[in-house]
Amino acid sequence: METKNNVTVFILLGLSQNKNIEILCFVLFLFCYIAIWVGNLLIIISITCSPLMNQPMYFFLNCLSLSDLCYTSTVTPKLMADLLAERKTISYSNCMTQLFTTHLFGGVEVFILTGMAYDRYVAICKPLHYTVIMSRERCHAIITACCTGALIHSASQFLLTIFLPFCGPNEIDHYFCDVYPLLKLACRDTDRIGLLVVVNSGLIALVTFVILMVSYFLILYTLRAYPAESRSKALSTCSSHVTVVVLFFVPVLFVYIRPATTFPEDKAFALFYTIIAPMFNPLIYTLRNMEMKNVVKKMWYHHLFGEGK
Repeated sequence: METKNNVTVFILLGLSQNKNIEILCFVLFLFCYIAIWVGNLLIIISITCSPLMNQPMYFFLNCLSLSDLCYTSTVTPKLMADLLAERKTISYSNCMTQLFTTHLFGGVEVFILTGMAYDRYVAICKPLHYTVIMSRERCHAIITACCTGALIHSASQFLLTIFLPFCGPNEIDHYFCDVYPLLKLACRDTDRIGLLVVVNSGLIALVTFVILMVSYFLILYTLRAYPAESRSKALSTCSSHVTVVVLFFVPVLFVYIRPATTFPEDKAFALFYTIIAPMFNPLIYTLRNMEMKNVVKKMWYHHLFGEGK
């Protein structure tokens, strides 16, 4: 006999049941969300309205900032609204939509970081061929591939979940709809689906992370032959990229690389890749990059306060 899906609404248990802690979290995440929008919009506008847009590295950084805004907006507004609500509910259709969009923009971010690593590898290891290899057509092709790969990943996660029967209970022990918490609520055995999720999310993240680390290791190895000044500039740029990669991938691997089980720590780790990483990305890329700092100063300080003496 086929099990019917009689759940129309899910209850999100959120981060805490303590109202004082929820209010504190609301203030904190409101600040974080404002910082995410201000920081990433600053990067997008500064790059788009300057000659930096013609450089592949900043073209990818511009796309990363846009994906950061989209990614965190699939989760953070709902999280903040729930922190002030008496009952944290989400409809079945909205839950599935959130699941799809979260993995879509998260996947875009993962693949863009890979594209940025490839760009730095070509720039440092094959400098004479850089302008030919990283042409504008190649950059657009890489971004198209990033979006296509993310769409395939997200659609796979969505299809693995949408056909699951939910007949109760309907409490999701998380602050947003994700695959593993939903698998716990399904009214049938989900071991095989859990394994497919590990392959689709955890294994992809692990392989991508290893590729990224290998590429940066090759970059560091190549930098040994560079003059001190050029080496220092390249190291500063690459260290920014590695910091962002570690900040994003380590929590993702903790959550998705294991079999379909959930831990209380998952919610804390999820905060890193849904809120904290998108907030720190603009700071990391701007403070460690002299070209970005000069463009921000020129565009914003001089335009707002007039030309300096």
